[in-house]
Amino acid sequence: MFDEEKKTDANVLAQAGTVLPTTLPVVHLNNAPVFPGLVAPIILPPGPLVKAVEIAMSQTGHVALIMAKSGSKTPSIKDLYSIGVTAKILKKINMSDGGTSVLLQGVKRFRVVQFIKDAPFIVAKVDNLEDIVVKDIELDALSRSVRGIVKSLSQTSPLFSEDLRLAMINVPTLGMMADLITFTIGLEPELAQKYLEVLDVKERFRLLLGYLKKEQEVSELQSKITKEVNEKISAMQREYFLKEQLKVIKKELGYEQDEKSLDINKLKEKLKDSGISEEGASVVKEELEKLAMIPEASPEYSVTRNYIDWLVSLPWNKLSKDSLDISKARSVLDKYHYGLDKVKDRILEYLAVRRLNEKYEGNILLFLGPPGVGKTSLGMAIADAMGRKFFRFSLGGMRDEAEIKGHRRTYIGSMPGKIVQGLKRVATKNPVVMLDEVDKLGISFQGDPAAALLEVLDPEQNFNFVDHYIDVGFDLSQVLFICTANSFDTIPPALFDRMELIEFPGYIMEEKITIAEKYLLPKLLKKHGLKKVDFSLTRDLIRLIIEKYARDPGIRMLEKQISALMRKTAVALSEKNKKKLVFDANNIEKYLGPYKFTDESKRRIDVPGVVTGLAWTAYGGDILFIESNSINSSKGEFKYTGQLGGVMKESAMIANTYAKKWISLNKKANSKFFDENEIHLHIPGGAVPKDGPSAGITMCLSLISLALNERVAPDIAMTGELSIVGKVLPVGGIKEKIIAAVRSGIKRVILPEENKKDLKDIPENIKKKIKFIFVKEMDEVVKLALKR
Repeated sequence: MFDEEKKTDANVLAQAGTVLPTTLPVVHLNNAPVFPGLVAPIILPPGPLVKAVEIAMSQTGHVALIMAKSGSKTPSIKDLYSIGVTAKILKKINMSDGGTSVLLQGVKRFRVVQFIKDAPFIVAKVDNLEDIVVKDIELDALSRSVRGIVKSLSQTSPLFSEDLRLAMINVPTLGMMADLITFTIGLEPELAQKYLEVLDVKERFRLLLGYLKKEQEVSELQSKITKEVNEKISAMQREYFLKEQLKVIKKELGYEQDEKSLDINKLKEKLKDSGISEEGASVVKEELEKLAMIPEASPEYSVTRNYIDWLVSLPWNKLSKDSLDISKARSVLDKYHYGLDKVKDRILEYLAVRRLNEKYEGNILLFLGPPGVGKTSLGMAIADAMGRKFFRFSLGGMRDEAEIKGHRRTYIGSMPGKIVQGLKRVATKNPVVMLDEVDKLGISFQGDPAAALLEVLDPEQNFNFVDHYIDVGFDLSQVLFICTANSFDTIPPALFDRMELIEFPGYIMEEKITIAEKYLLPKLLKKHGLKKVDFSLTRDLIRLIIEKYARDPGIRMLEKQISALMRKTAVALSEKNKKKLVFDANNIEKYLGPYKFTDESKRRIDVPGVVTGLAWTAYGGDILFIESNSINSSKGEFKYTGQLGGVMKESAMIANTYAKKWISLNKKANSKFFDENEIHLHIPGGAVPKDGPSAGITMCLSLISLALNERVAPDIAMTGELSIVGKVLPVGGIKEKIIAAVRSGIKRVILPEENKKDLKDIPENIKKKIKFIFVKEMDEVVKLALKR
């Protein structure tokens, strides 16, 4: 057995040359095997392999080289192949990091008989293998074919050099020649191991011929590509020189101007027709003089030319003629959108004033509302109604102010900002420009885009807007800017102050049904190539789809569900029987899947401490259940969960303080309840952040209900801010909250007294479904809501 303590003369076996050791330490390889007769360096990291080599040098002077499967860095015995190569250690150099560089020469293939040990390094007992050589005509033909291909490859591939051909002549056996060529090709590790395991020299040559054929195809293709590229370059160079000679000849004969002169003359013609301001004209003339002195081959030429082209291409004096026909504008707006009367009235007011005063400008509108209510599409309808061009770009995620105001010309690849790019695209100076998602602007080290928008959206400044790239004032005062947002909380106050707010509250059930019947169905029938006879939905079924699948404040979810039904219909009509599908309440789940929404009020737990609240979100109104529970504890602690924001946490503390005070003054209550119990207030939906003061009275009622051990009426919901002295203060989002209450089957709603004025925005058919109760004090809330 190979042993660390056993010492022998390292040169005995090497001198003999006929007998190789059969017990050897194993050095595993990851990249490719070392074939017999070839010399290769191997770098060994600090560790047991270094020790194995040192012991091998002191005993037999040989090691067993075995490939590791799947390139394992620290293989075990089961990760090693069974066929390897006995290698002689020619030289060992110790490195500074503790590793070793070893120069090895492959001697002979072997098969592992048994792995004797695996620590601290692997030792194997091996059976040395001889090549199987049957010298006949076939072997001679195979070897000659290989030599011929190698000779051919030596003309095109640097791998097959003259040195390789000389080495092939000097190798003692055909098997070693095949190994040498295979090693030169550089096969993948798995293929190289597969080749190593072949003992029949004929079979090796057959495998080698396949590898060489593939290498020959790659080399020929590479030569072809190189030749084509060289020919193309030569043709381009020849064409360039001929064109230059032709230019000189024509210039000498006076037949025509050169391309540079023609280009400059074109820019001068565009300057005359551009209507550019005096400041801009002066800049263009100065740049044209500079351009005439710059060689065409200079990078500065294209930079200066592009700058001049931008200046003369902007619509300095080009205006779209406004369509000021109020009746026509109203019909256009109604054609594309149902409802949204406030928005439409505001646009008609703008047109009416423009009709009386053509110089009336400087309007920046902010469309605020949840997704899918038609903010962006209404902007397009406004442009259509006014007869103006429309340009839209999204501000969502924008972090670089240069996107708004452009890059300075000192930077390579600089361009104007989106505003100037849009004006050039629409070719008028009074388009409708929509700035989408203004509430989602970002801030980074590259600047604050919101701050850059201040100049764009300020009527007192934008008559002389200066883009960093153009560097000449441009009048934006005649542009109608429309911004859209889902929430105004993230819009900087200075920017918000420059806008006129128009709220999109979201659609109620009846509005959605009407939109589906008048707008969505005709639009989607056309989109899906269907006719009215092919597809139909009853009004009651549309209502069911909205209630169970599309409760978003907009109509996107409803549009998706109807589209899904139309696709099912298209498939049915495309089949052989061409059977029309009929949808109803009984089979709708078959086509749209299980209901996505259920009645929230049914999920409510009817126990003390649970209260239904009303909430406003960026996606419309919603209801939430505020829960509280208690655990006997002398500490009297209060905690809250549900991912509450800072304002809501303060509201919870106020609710807890007032509830303690209210219980202490109530004779029927246990005045020590809060001292003897640990109180936990929770708002379900822990993954959703919540904030705002409007749940103040709801949280307080939850705590009082828990302390009194009395349940809250299940048909009642509420919203309102609570002051520390028990006053009920007004909140926002009343319309959205009331719509959510109706949708959830609530019959009574408690609102702050000061929110009574907000009911005028709620349709009469909604008001009839709910009883509104207005309160000023928290005491009134407790008396109305608790079951007595």
